[in-house]
Amino acid sequence: MSSASNERNGRPIMHDLILKNSTGLEFSMRLMDVLVLLAAGHFASQLHFNTSLDMASPVHTVLLYFSSGLAFLLFPQFDLYASWRGRLMPNMFGRLAATLALVFLIGVFFSFLIHHVGALSRLWLIYWYVVSIIFLVTYRTLVYSILRYLRKNGLNNKRVVIVGYGHVGQEMHKRALQQDWYGYEVKGVHACRDTDKFKDPAIVKIHQLEDIHDFVTANGIHEIWITLPMSASDQLHQLQYSLRNTLVDIRWMPDIFSLQMLSRKMIDFLGMPAIDLNRPSSSGLGGIGKDLFDKLFASIVLILLLPLFAVIAIGIKYSSPGPVLFRQSRLGLNGKKFNIYKFRSMQLHQEHGKVTQATKNDPRITRIGQFLRRTSLDELPQFINVLMGDMSVVGPRPHALQHNEMYKDALRLYMLRHRVKPGITGWAQINGHRGETDTLDKMEKRVQSDLYYIHNWSFWLDLRIIVWTAFKGWTGNHAY
Repeated sequence: MSSASNERNGRPIMHDLILKNSTGLEFSMRLMDVLVLLAAGHFASQLHFNTSLDMASPVHTVLLYFSSGLAFLLFPQFDLYASWRGRLMPNMFGRLAATLALVFLIGVFFSFLIHHVGALSRLWLIYWYVVSIIFLVTYRTLVYSILRYLRKNGLNNKRVVIVGYGHVGQEMHKRALQQDWYGYEVKGVHACRDTDKFKDPAIVKIHQLEDIHDFVTANGIHEIWITLPMSASDQLHQLQYSLRNTLVDIRWMPDIFSLQMLSRKMIDFLGMPAIDLNRPSSSGLGGIGKDLFDKLFASIVLILLLPLFAVIAIGIKYSSPGPVLFRQSRLGLNGKKFNIYKFRSMQLHQEHGKVTQATKNDPRITRIGQFLRRTSLDELPQFINVLMGDMSVVGPRPHALQHNEMYKDALRLYMLRHRVKPGITGWAQINGHRGETDTLDKMEKRVQSDLYYIHNWSFWLDLRIIVWTAFKGWTGNHAY
C-alpha cells in the first residue's frame, strides 16, 4: 500500500486532475466548435459577397445560427468529443467532415421549410463548409498537439494493467512505450504462464486474477487491457466475474493476428459482431471498380495490339505446325476452372498427365517461342480471358492444376491466392518472382508476394504494378 500512497503524491495527482477535467474540456471544445462555425460563416461571406453577412439575405444569418446550434447538439452524438487517445486522427477528421455535412443538409432542409431556400447562395454554403473544415481541423490539431506534448512529458497519462503477456500483450506494451504521445503508462501485468517473458522490475506482477480488482482500486488504474488468447476461455469467464465491480475502461484485444488469413476486419453480421478472416481487400465496391477497369483496359489493349497479334500469329504458324493459341485449364476466382489462352511457344508434345515447366535451353521451345516467352508477349491473349471475366489485369499468376496439387499441402497459405482473380501481371512478377519455380523456396517467395498484394490491394497499387510491368515486368533472367 505504500506504493499506492506514493502514487498519490507529486505528478500522479496532476495526472488525475487533468483527467477529471475531461468533462469541462468537452464542453469547452463544443463551445469552441460553435464559435469556429460562426467565424467561418462570416469569413465565407467576405469571400463570396465581399461584405459582412448582415448585408446578405437574412436566410444566411438564420442558417448560420441554426446550423451552429445544431452542431452543438449533434456533434456529441457522433463521438466527436470521445477520447481519441490511441486512435488515428485522420479517422476523426473524416467523421467530423461527414457529421458537419449532415448538419448542413439539415440546415438547408430547414431553409426549405421556412420557404427561403431560393434566396440561399449555394456558393456561400460551399465556402462556409470548406472554411469550417479547415478551421476545425486546424484548431483541433493544435489542441491534440498540446495534449500529445503533455503526455510525452508525463502529464495527462492513463495508467494501465495488461492481463496476459503473450504475443499481443507484449506488442501492446511495446507500442505504449514507443508511442508515448498517446499517454498510456503500464503499471501492472498479469503474465499468466508467460511470467518468464516479463522481466521489467518497475512494473508490478499480479500473480492471481482475483488480485487485479484490488490492484486497480489501490493504484488508481484507468484502463485494463485484456490480451489473453481466445483459447483461454476459462480465464476470460473468471476475469469477467472478478472485474464485475471494477469501474474502469476494459478493452479486449483477442489474438487474431496469430490467425494467418486474408483479413481481420470487424463487421456487423445479423446484428452480431463478427470478424471476416478470408475476405480479400478487393471485394465489395472496390472489386466492382476493379472489374470495370479490367474490361475497359483489356478492350483498349486488344484493339491497339490487333496488328501485333496478327504478326505473332503468322510467325507461330511459320515456326512449327499446330494452333496459334495454347489453351490449358487453370484455377480462377474461388477455385473455379477456366481455360487460359497463350500464344503457343512450344512444339506440339504430350505431357502424359504431368506438367513439366520450361527450363533453360528447353528443346521443346520454338525459335519464335523463345522470344515470346522472354518478352512475355506469349501472355497477351490473356486479355481475352480478362474480357471474359476469368482473369484480372493485375493479380496472382495462375499455375497449372498439377502445381496447385503439389504445393497446396507444402505451403499452408498457398490456396488463399485463389480468393481473387488471377492476373496477367502481379506484385510477384515485378519483384522478380517469375519464370521457373524449380525449388520450394522460389514458390514460397512468389506466394508471399501474392498474399502481400491481396492484403494491401488498392486501385493505385494496380496502376503502379501496370506501370512497373511496362518497364521491368515483361522480361527477366528466369523467363524461358
